[in-house]
Amino acid sequence: MAVDIYLNFNGNCREVVNFYAKVFGTEAPKIMTFGETPPNPEYPLPEEAKELVMHTRLNISGSNVMFSDVFPGMPFIEGNNISLAFVSTDLEEINSAFSNLKEGGKVGMELQETFWSKYYGQITDKFGIEWQFNYDNGEVFM
Repeated sequence: MAVDIYLNFNGNCREVVNFYAKVFGTEAPKIMTFGETPPNPEYPLPEEAKELVMHTRLNISGSNVMFSDVFPGMPFIEGNNISLAFVSTDLEEINSAFSNLKEGGKVGMELQETFWSKYYGQITDKFGIEWQFNYDNGEVFM
């Protein structure tokens, strides 16, 4: 189990992650853009989103720090651009924590399979902390 930091940026994520990679001497990050995601005819991807960073991460002194740009039109407030990512190999542990945080919280995305994870969900707890849940089945994309 791990709780990782997830930072969001408003269009400058690529610059940020490359800067941090240089500062902390990590290897160059692998970057997935919104334009690389499978197309969905019900939700066409706006042109301005295609080159934005959907996901990347750095390992800084043993800690995973993940990054992305916010999707165009989504709210962004500098200083409030952080969430915690609960990553586990135990589905029961994920379900339990998600269920407990759901009490008094607001679900952003129910736990479900996505193209990047076999089991993923998002929730804002009753204290306003944003959580992401991700099942680590050994097939981590990045």
